[in-house]
Amino acid sequence: MTELTHDVDTRIEIEKFSKQLDATAHKQWASLTPGLSPISLALAYHDWLAHLSSSPGYRLLRQYDAWKAFQRVAEKNLELTKRPWQSDELDTDARFKDRTWTQWPYSVVKNNFKTTEQWWRQCAQIDGMHPHHQHVVNFFTRQIVDAMSPSNTTHTNPEVLRVGIESLGMSFAKGMQHYLHDQYKNLKQKTSSNDEPQLAPLPYEVGVDVATTPGKVIYRNDLIELIHYVPSTNQVHAEPLLIVPSCIMKFYILDLSPHNSMVKYLVDQGFTVFMISWRNPDEHMRDVGLEDYLTQGVLEALAQIKTQSQATHVHSMGYCLGGTFLSIAAAWLGKTSTSIYPTLASVTLLAAQTDFTEPGELGVFIDEDQLKSLREEMSKTGYLSGRQMADSFRFLNARDLIWSHNVQRYLLGKDENGNDMMSWNSDHTRLPERMHNEYLTHFFLHNALADGQYRLQNTAVALRDIEAPMMVVSTVRDHVSPWRSVYKIHLLTDTDITFVLASGGHNAGIISEPGHQHRHYQIGHTSKDYGWTHADEWAESATSAEGSWWLAWSEWLTQNSSHQVKARTPSTKHVLCDAPGEYVLTRYAD
Repeated sequence: MTELTHDVDTRIEIEKFSKQLDATAHKQWASLTPGLSPISLALAYHDWLAHLSSSPGYRLLRQYDAWKAFQRVAEKNLELTKRPWQSDELDTDARFKDRTWTQWPYSVVKNNFKTTEQWWRQCAQIDGMHPHHQHVVNFFTRQIVDAMSPSNTTHTNPEVLRVGIESLGMSFAKGMQHYLHDQYKNLKQKTSSNDEPQLAPLPYEVGVDVATTPGKVIYRNDLIELIHYVPSTNQVHAEPLLIVPSCIMKFYILDLSPHNSMVKYLVDQGFTVFMISWRNPDEHMRDVGLEDYLTQGVLEALAQIKTQSQATHVHSMGYCLGGTFLSIAAAWLGKTSTSIYPTLASVTLLAAQTDFTEPGELGVFIDEDQLKSLREEMSKTGYLSGRQMADSFRFLNARDLIWSHNVQRYLLGKDENGNDMMSWNSDHTRLPERMHNEYLTHFFLHNALADGQYRLQNTAVALRDIEAPMMVVSTVRDHVSPWRSVYKIHLLTDTDITFVLASGGHNAGIISEPGHQHRHYQIGHTSKDYGWTHADEWAESATSAEGSWWLAWSEWLTQNSSHQVKARTPSTKHVLCDAPGEYVLTRYAD
């Protein structure tokens, strides 16, 4: 018996060691493939190579395309060589926007690269591949080609050479200074003698420079703080507005500087605004799950608003992942009979996905093996680090956030003109191990919400149970929540929807205050009984408007409000501290 027990204990120890060994090996390999599972990447390119090697006709076609493409570009380059004083046409590509790229010989360098880039993108497309593998190959081929752009090196970038000559070499000196400073800062963080790496101060201090709209924290639990903003008008709409921000970002993206604060704008329009501030988790929150974020977060906030304001109807808005949370809560409330929570007067979703079959570039990081690698990584700490999440998002848009940044900072020697949004973007947040795993598995991997398979408190959730009118806002250049994916909310719900397609990206397109230059949007309304309209057809027929979509949203909220009441101020007996609260101030260096 003793021998059997010893064998069992030995096997348990070996199994534990083997898992640690596998996790260490996978982490080492993943460091070579920007956070992506090397197995996932290998499978994708094996699929591509298998189809390529078994398709002689396809290879012949690509060879013919290469021959014709380079024949055309050679003829064009020959003409430019004969007349070197003649400028080539100005390129719309931001990498080659400087006029020096239109002049020989750099116009030849640019034309050759653009032709090569286009050819490799064609080669990455092979009929018959698994869709996810095709997505991965397309993405990584683009990353590799982007890295090879002549704009990324000094001797092949005429703008860098021109600026260097004009500045008598000072741009090179400043660029080297920036590079050494950044390398020293990174090395200092890695070799810090403290247990925790050093944390650099934010350029914009939270509560001083940003997140300054007056308010009070009126409720706190282990997961959220609930902020009640002080009204700035004597009369307010009867229905308060609850804002559910994404837990993968600090809430003050919606309350930046006074001139571009969405919160301040809403308060000035006569709305009583409540905001959820999510706690930045540590290792003790590793077992906090997705349902906790819904019950202790969204639903608890609604219950507190009803209790403290006596409001029976509440407007609601969710941004990014917060919008996904809100859609689940709204559907659950539409099916659940309870007096604890208020009735939702309206639901607004900003850049929020509910159908995850087309997750955009983020889908590159989602498959079974990638989630396995993430689980191994998170099991060591109990959370997904904010830096790891930020690096993943940077890699999704590497051309702008990595290569273009390096050219501007290191080759051209330009100082970074920081702003409030850039400061917020460097204020990273973590995600609990269990919640992050459930979120990716349920939604991205299995699309459980759109398929009606997700359950909240043992009740199946279907978005068609949402009864409140909805405004759904998406942005044209959103890499995180592509607008056509967001548009699929029309297929999942059975209520009135006002859909907005705004200019800009995931963050800048949402923070689009009135008066912001070069902003425009499209808007269209679909009634409950109206049939399906394809996204592209909607875009062709929707009304176009200049300026900020906030104005249309404020008008829509007013139309869905009942009457005006005396302004509600935060009750002194419930006040815990001033806004922005304590949770938002928690920062970690990882």
